[in-house]
Amino acid sequence: MKSFAQKHQKIAKVIWNKPESHADFRIGLTCSSVYENALPGQFVTLHLPGNMTPLLRRPFSIHRLIKENKHVIGIEILYKVVGGFTEKLTRAITGDPIDLLGPIGNGFTVSKKFKKIALVGGGIGIAPLVFLADAITENGVCLSDSIACLGGRTSDDILCKSVFKSFDLTIRTTTDDGSEGEQGLVTRPLEKWITSHRPDMVYACGPMPMLRAVADIANKNELPCEISIETIMACGLGACLGCAVNKNKTTGKYQHVCIDGPVFDAKTHIF
Repeated sequence: MKSFAQKHQKIAKVIWNKPESHADFRIGLTCSSVYENALPGQFVTLHLPGNMTPLLRRPFSIHRLIKENKHVIGIEILYKVVGGFTEKLTRAITGDPIDLLGPIGNGFTVSKKFKKIALVGGGIGIAPLVFLADAITENGVCLSDSIACLGGRTSDDILCKSVFKSFDLTIRTTTDDGSEGEQGLVTRPLEKWITSHRPDMVYACGPMPMLRAVADIANKNELPCEISIETIMACGLGACLGCAVNKNKTTGKYQHVCIDGPVFDAKTHIF
C-alpha cells in the first residue's frame, strides 16, 4: 500500500452531476494539481458551502481522474443517495461550489508484477475499483487475464459494468435477489475463479461482511489481498477517532480508517 501525504483544501466547481441509476449519481469536480499524484483507493471529503446541516464533512472515494491533455483537471465521485447530504448533493449543478479536501489516506498497491488480478466490489464499493483499473492499465498491465466480481442487493446496485467491460476483464455479477447475474454472494464466483486462475493480487471494497469473506478466501489460499474499508468518518483526518477499526495483528493497536487506511493488507488486519 502506498500513501500520498499532501492534502489540499479548495473550493471546487461542479463540472457535471448526473444519475447513474435511480439512487446513484456521478459528480465531476475541478481539482488542484496535487491530484496528479492521487492514488486509487484514496478518498476526499466534501462540504456544501453555506450549509450548516450536516455540519461535518462527508467522505467519498475517488472514482476516476478527469484528464485533459494528459493532465488532471478534475476528479469524479460515484455516490449513493443515502441521507441529507447526498440528497442535497444531487441538486448541485454545473458551476456550483463544493468544498473539497484531499486526497486522503493510503492507496492500493499498483505494480507491473501483478499480471492476473481479481477485483471484488460490493454496491457503492465498486467506485474506487474503476480508478484502480485505470491506474493498472496505465501502468502497462493488460487485464484480459483478470476478473471483476461485482455484487449488490439488486440489479440497480451493479454499477460500472460497461466500464469494466472496456478493460476486457472477465466480469461476474451476483445479486441477493437474483435480478442480475448469479443469485448469492459475490465471493462465490471469486472462489470458483481462483481454483483455475491463481491471481497475483486480490483487491476488494464493499461492506464489512464481504471484506471479511474475501480476506478469509485470500488468506486460506495464501493470496496477497488488499481491502478498502468503508465506514462512517467525522473529520477524515484522524482527530475525532470516530473511524476506529479492530486491532492490527502485528501491532495490537486499533487503527483508524482515515489515516491508517482506507486500504489495508488483509493478512495484517483483524476484522
